[in-house]
Parts: sequence; structure tokens; C-alpha cells
Amino acid sequence: MDWQGMLFQFFGGLGIFLFGLKYMGDGLQRSAGDNLRTILNKFTSTPFRAVLAGILVTVLIQSSSGTTVLAVGLVSAGFMNLEQAIGIIMGANIGTTITAFIIGFHVGAYALPIMAIGAILLFFTRNSFLNSIGQIIFGFGSLFYGLDLMGTGMEPLEQLSQFRSLMTNLSDHPFYGVLTGTGLTLVIQSSSATVGILQELYSQNSISLQAALPILFGNNIGTTITAVLAAIGASLPAKRAAASHVVFNLTGTLFIMLILAPFTVVLTNLSATLNLNPAMQLAFAHGMFNVLNVLIQMWFIRQLAVLVTKIVPGEERIVKYDATHLDYTIIQTSPSVALNQAKLEVEQMGSFVTDEFHAAYKYYLDHNELNKQDTLQLEEIVDTIDYKLTEYLTFISREELPFHASNDHAIMIDITKYLERIGDHCENIVKNIEDATKAAKRDIRANKELHDVKSILMDEDLVKLFAMVEQNIQEAIDSYIQDDHLLAEQVIQREEEVNEHEQAIRENYIQRLNNGFGLPSEGILFIDIVSNLERISDHAVKIAKHTLGTRYPYQKLSRRLIRKTEQAHAGVALNPSSPEK
Repeated sequence: MDWQGMLFQFFGGLGIFLFGLKYMGDGLQRSAGDNLRTILNKFTSTPFRAVLAGILVTVLIQSSSGTTVLAVGLVSAGFMNLEQAIGIIMGANIGTTITAFIIGFHVGAYALPIMAIGAILLFFTRNSFLNSIGQIIFGFGSLFYGLDLMGTGMEPLEQLSQFRSLMTNLSDHPFYGVLTGTGLTLVIQSSSATVGILQELYSQNSISLQAALPILFGNNIGTTITAVLAAIGASLPAKRAAASHVVFNLTGTLFIMLILAPFTVVLTNLSATLNLNPAMQLAFAHGMFNVLNVLIQMWFIRQLAVLVTKIVPGEERIVKYDATHLDYTIIQTSPSVALNQAKLEVEQMGSFVTDEFHAAYKYYLDHNELNKQDTLQLEEIVDTIDYKLTEYLTFISREELPFHASNDHAIMIDITKYLERIGDHCENIVKNIEDATKAAKRDIRANKELHDVKSILMDEDLVKLFAMVEQNIQEAIDSYIQDDHLLAEQVIQREEEVNEHEQAIRENYIQRLNNGFGLPSEGILFIDIVSNLERISDHAVKIAKHTLGTRYPYQKLSRRLIRKTEQAHAGVALNPSSPEK
């Protein structure tokens, strides 16, 4: 095989390896369902539990970067503080070592049969769980198949005098090895792939243990780049979480390099005792390093949080969420009380939805990135409340409820969904504004008479529609919480004005297009944003209609039941055909 063919084989194998790793992780994540966020959200009350949660989730999704992103999202949404996120990031570093141990078993000879089994489950079964298992198995086989291709592609390297000289330099200068490991992971964007390549080289005796270990440790620094890239332009908590990842891994690597000689001795003795193959030897080195790093630094999580707060200064914009309303212990003993607690959560959800819409409205007016971040952060909270509240109401539905409570329960489920959809439309509006801003900038470049994005996008009619819809949201939610029928009727009456105003905006825009004045940026505003606003108002009206329906149908039905019960007790025969007065 020529050098070109060997390069193709190496990079092709690397691609299959990365595909297998991601495909296996996606299958694990699918089979785990929504439990990943729940694990991170619930089991982080102490640093030790946060570390365990980080390990578990990373093992499930086979991606420390994915776990870090989940933790950052929960911090941004106010469900978790920075210290809890740091604990999860530490655990993710341990969890990611599982891939190296999987590679250490090296079942490459069975890679193709494993892929065949996975393919059968993927393409010849309709059960979604079996499909997920098939995806995991197929990804697992692809991982080893790609690894074998890479190994074959790297075999000729040992014959190159330049490569042997490089390996000698890395053995003599460990910090060069750290830089090499960091650079490799930066380029490949996968710490697992870097470790896999290193394990293949070491298994072929192409690299010594003294050269391999610094590269292995440098890999931990390189893996932080994903979090850093994800944090660019993100919220302040996201930037601090990314910074903590960098500081944690950099500190750990510097420390282990200082004790590299005794670490190597311990590893060599352990390998001899357990009779480890070369690939498994590096897997143990990877695991030992990360476990040791976490055991030392987990006692300084608070100090690390203070440090990254100084490194990334600024005022945090974290929304406080009260998670104490949904008490599962009272559902069986007092389902009616639990229903009242659920209503408090609906009220809190309504408050967040109102704030989310206002943030989106402010983003339209000011184009301030902070308002955009607030909208997305609040949407994260609204989605989580929707999931928790729906689950809580489902548990309540299993208990015996009085008729009026059953009626309230059904209404709460509906209103929860309406509020969640309003939140979704707010997020859509933010994305529409972003698209319109990009289009406006293109319009400015195409037309020298246009100078200001804000002046292109600002429209008085649209501002008025925003204000009317915001009032509808607020009054609809208040009408339900306060059982205020007057407010509910006002919402329904205003909906006619909203529809008329929305129609007028569309007609005006069409008129502008016919006269040759319409711009692409305006099209995004008047088509997409107006549609989202109209749908938001529709959901507000549905909430208001529920308010008007919570009292009258129940009272009418109750009177009928009471009258029939009195007649039965008096011994009067009930005639189903007799009209109700």
C-alpha cells in the first residue's frame, strides 16, 4: 500500500471511529430519554453527588462536552449554580475515560459481526427501544472497525526516521508531549479519538510510555476547546462554566506533570500486577489521572468558582426559580392540596412566560443581546416547568378527586400547554428578529441610502401589536389565577382588535410590495413575527375562555346533581326525559 492509500485509510478510519462514537452516544441518549437532564437537575445537592451525576451522564452519552453543555444550560436557566456545574464537569472528566477502557478490550476482530447485529436491530425491528439498542451496538462496532483501519494506516510510521526522532524528543521533553496532545485534540475535536490513536501507537511499540503519557495528559487540556467555543457569545454563566473547565484541566495537567516519575512507576507496577495489555495500560493511566485530579480538586470547588468569577467578571443575569411547590409526598394523602400546589406552579410558569414575552419585545425594540439571552434563558425554565408540572399533574390524575377538582385538573393541563406554546413562539420571535437583522444588513449593503438597521426594522404598527398581545397575555393569566371574569372578557374582546390590526399590517405590507418599497428584512418581520404574535394571542384567549368556563358549567352541573340527589333521598322516581329547569 502506498503512502497516499495509508493516509486515506487512516483518515477514513478516524472518520468511522468518530461516527461510531457519536452514533453509539446518540443511541445511549435516546434510550435514556429525558432522564439525563433530570439526573443533572436533581442529583447535584453536594459536590460528591454532582461529580457522580457528571460521571453517569457522560457514560450514557459518551461525550464529556455534551455533559458540560447540559450543565451550562441548567446554570443559565437558574436550576443549578456554578459550583454544582463545576462538580458535574469534574465528573464528566472521569466519565469520558470509559471510552479508553472500551478500546482497551480491543474486540476489533469482531467489529463487523457486531455491526451486522446492530444493523439487524436497526432495520428489521420496529420497536423504538430495540432500534436504540441497535444504534448503540452498530456504533460500538463502528468504533472498533475505525480503530483497526487507523491502526493499519499508522503501521508504516515506525519505519520513518523522522517519526522515531519525534518520539525520542517527546520522551526527553514531556511538556512538548503535553502540547502535542493538546494540539491533536484541538484539531480532531475529540479526546476519545486522540486517546484511541495513542493506544494504537503504543500497542504497536511506535511510541514509548514516557512519550505517550504527556500526550495523554495534554489531551485533557485540548478537550476544553469545545466548551470554550460553545461559550463564545453565550451567557455569563456559560462563559464561567467553560472557564472552570479550562482551569480545572490545566491545573490537573500541571500537577500530574510535576509527579510524572512516581506516577509512571505506580502505573508500571499496576500493569505488571494486573497483566494489562498496552491499550488497557493507557486506559488505566487516563482513568487514574482523572480520578486523582477530581479527588484533589473537588474539595476546592468553591474557591474555583470564586476564581472563575474573577477571571470572567460581570453581573449574573440568573432568574430565580422556586422549585418547592411540587411536593410529591402529599399527592396520595391529600390530592386536593397537591392540586393547589400545582396551581401555584402554573402561576409561577405564567410569570416566567410574561417575562419571556417582555424580553422578546424589548429585543425587538432595542436589539440588545442581553434581552435575547433573557428570552432564551426564560424559555429553558418554561420548558422545564412544563415537563415537571405535566408529570406532577399526571401523578395527581391517578388519585380520586372530587368533581370540581377533576375539572380544575383538566384545565390546568390545558393552560400549562398554552403557556409552553406561548414560550415557544417567543423563542421563534427572537430568531425571526435575528433573521430580519441579517436581512436588514444585506439591504443596507445593497442600498446606500439605508444606514440604520433599527430604523429599517422599527414599525409603529408592529410595536402596537406587541403591546396589545403583551396585555392579552398578562390579563389572561391574571384572569385565571384570580378567577376574574371581567379580565377574561377583556382579553376576548381585545382579540378582535388584535386580529384586525394583524390583518391591517399584512395589507399594508402587501401594498408596500406592490408599490416597490418592500424589503426582504421587512418580509421576515411582517410575515413570521406577526404570525407568531397572532398565535400567542390565540393561546391567551384560550386561557381566558377557560377562566370563563371554570365557574359556570360546574355550577350548572352541580345544581343538577344536587337536585337529583335530593329527589332520590325523598323517594321520588327520577325521569331522565324530564327537562331541567
